[in-house]
Amino acid sequence: MNKILEILKRPLWIAIASFVVGLLIGWMFLGWLVFPVQWTDAAPADLEAGYREIYLKMAIESFATTGNAADANLRWKYLGDTGPDTLAQIKSSPGSLVPAHVTAFESAITTGVVGAGPEPTAPIEAAATQATAEAEGGKSGWSTLLIVMCVITLLIGGALAIYFLLQGRKHSGKGIKTPQMEAQEAAQQAEWTDYSTMGEDAPMMQFMASYRLGDDLFDDSFSIDSPAGEFLGECGVGISETIGVGEPKKVTAFEVWLFDKNDIQTVTKVLMSAHAKADVGISQKLETKGELVQVEPGKEVVLETATLKLVARIVDMGYGQGALPDGSFFESLILELAVWAK
Repeated sequence: MNKILEILKRPLWIAIASFVVGLLIGWMFLGWLVFPVQWTDAAPADLEAGYREIYLKMAIESFATTGNAADANLRWKYLGDTGPDTLAQIKSSPGSLVPAHVTAFESAITTGVVGAGPEPTAPIEAAATQATAEAEGGKSGWSTLLIVMCVITLLIGGALAIYFLLQGRKHSGKGIKTPQMEAQEAAQQAEWTDYSTMGEDAPMMQFMASYRLGDDLFDDSFSIDSPAGEFLGECGVGISETIGVGEPKKVTAFEVWLFDKNDIQTVTKVLMSAHAKADVGISQKLETKGELVQVEPGKEVVLETATLKLVARIVDMGYGQGALPDGSFFESLILELAVWAK
């Protein structure tokens, strides 16, 4: 979660996230809930099979009553390519229809014979046209408003994305580095401990955690896996206590921890500044989290669980300068974490 928050602090990612959220709101909320698509004036050929059968049965009954082959042929044409299958289904299951009426209708649409009778299509088409015009008139205003809102949202989102992208390139050109970038570079330059030269077995896994003042969300965690890839636990280091007010946060203590999947308890030790270690109030507050250890270059802190052993070595550290007491908060900290299976 902290890493996600760290990413979202960057202007470019804020613009991208805002654009995506706005797009989803416009698409899902407005497009599907507020202004959903409504189908009107569908042709009989576009109806579901059951409704096509109902339509054709009504056409057959109408022809049986009026004998108007012209209307019968017109209504048949509305079914398009679906007509033959629909008629075949009715012939196999006519229901309440008189089979002779079905046969007469089929003969009329096949031969195209026109019988006497009034022409009913003109009033029907006129009524349909009027209904369509009224529906379109009622929807046109909302449709126009929705289109305008979507266009404005896209333009604003695109403009913000371009702005923050240009700002990011501008800052990159000036060589500005974030505290996270500085910490990562320091970790890459740090020297790893070669335990084999010390007559000890090489650790199963080694990690390097690095902090720089200004990284207010610092919380490095690492997965511990066996050589075969089996998950054994996790370890990490994060901010435990700050001092003073304002930004950036002034970290006066870190906590290093070890989680073992085969142990019910996570082991934690607190790495404190010299000022925090000497301050009775701070020490009493933090001693509930774990053993208190004052940070010193080269110092090693050991954490053990049921099946894992972790050695945390202070590779490098530095105190910040300012209005707060000397040795009260960290400017930097590099911590090497080496893990063995017991």
